[in-house]
Amino acid sequence: MTTRPELGDWGSLDELTQLQDGHLEAALTAAARSPFYRARHGASPPRDRDALHRTALTTKQDLRDAYPFGLLAVPRSELATYHESSGTSGEATASYYTEEDWLDLTERYARKHVGIGPDDTFMVRTPYALMITGHLAHAAARSRGATVVPADNRSLATPFARVVRILRDLDVTLTWSLPADTLLWAAAARAAGYLPDRDFPALRALFVGGEPLSRARRARIGELWAADVVEEYGATETGSLAGECPLGRLHLWADRAIFEVHDPSTGVTGTHGRGQLVVTPLFRQAMPLLRYNIEDEVEVSHEPCPCGWHLPTVRVLGRSALTGGTRLTQLDVEDLVFGLPAEFGVMFWRARAAGDRIEIEIEVAERHRRPAAAALTASVRRVLGVDAAVVPTPPGGLVPLPLLTAPADVMKPRGFFAAGEDWDKALQYH
Repeated sequence: MTTRPELGDWGSLDELTQLQDGHLEAALTAAARSPFYRARHGASPPRDRDALHRTALTTKQDLRDAYPFGLLAVPRSELATYHESSGTSGEATASYYTEEDWLDLTERYARKHVGIGPDDTFMVRTPYALMITGHLAHAAARSRGATVVPADNRSLATPFARVVRILRDLDVTLTWSLPADTLLWAAAARAAGYLPDRDFPALRALFVGGEPLSRARRARIGELWAADVVEEYGATETGSLAGECPLGRLHLWADRAIFEVHDPSTGVTGTHGRGQLVVTPLFRQAMPLLRYNIEDEVEVSHEPCPCGWHLPTVRVLGRSALTGGTRLTQLDVEDLVFGLPAEFGVMFWRARAAGDRIEIEIEVAERHRRPAAAALTASVRRVLGVDAAVVPTPPGGLVPLPLLTAPADVMKPRGFFAAGEDWDKALQYH
């Protein structure tokens, strides 16, 4: 069994680089076994870091073109699971993992500074179907002895009203979801007559990932639930790539992968700065990847963090668009929306670039509509330097109340019904 690094096994970034180099040769050898990299590199595969950095980036399109088995580097009999990405940016990509790969996956995910243990009840509220996210949290929590509640978030069996009941009745202590989901739970809890920060005393931390998270939204979520918010960053093709230290900074797991930052406008790839994240996993058996461009826009820094982990930090910036000659990211706008006074109660919003200005809709109660719109318009102009058209909508305008209160609506296909039952539902699956 492979011995993988643990936090504390290195004392500086230089030692971290040496640690990476010690495991790189095995990763390069594994990659050379796949049909894709054999065809790309021929008889001269990369043998060290310098040679690796001279090779072409592996792209999402490469993964699609190699589907289904072109990137497989082990016999199919050794595979444990198969997954596909969500396809947010286009066609989905495929990924394979062995049992040994899963040990690495779960170890990285479980590096939560708040800890996961046998006394925890852990609600997993991310997809299970094909994507890795739900399975990863489930496996990591079970490896630490926690009780797992597999709530999913693509199933009609667990609408928001049922999630609220589970959170309360089962004394859930930890959750895993999109940041946006935690706001929907809070709204559903209020619709059911509960106060999120008072009526769920067992909840101690909300693990979130899958979308960029601004400091302001993170703070608002923590205030709403009176619980820690712990960020995670990863992908179906790689598993966890970064986790949060006790000081709240997101660190790349550079003991388990080599990271680069690629500037698509210049073609230059370096170790830090702003651009697209490129990753070379060091402990991947089934599907080794060399310089895989995840295409997420990030900002990587090697500035020391007082936590003492000696790992680079990362900010995930999310989607961006040109507005009036200025490139804005989701985080830019989100920070200002959630920077509005808490008493305005703004949780749901959407925005789009519209030529020389940005259009923003916010869901806000009638009594706060004017001051909220005025404050957000002013902050966008002051901080981002662009004009804004802010449109306040009443509660329910962006997130309808029935979505928050509807009961479960799932049934199995049936062919036989008793007298008085609705047989129009025969053979349907909802």
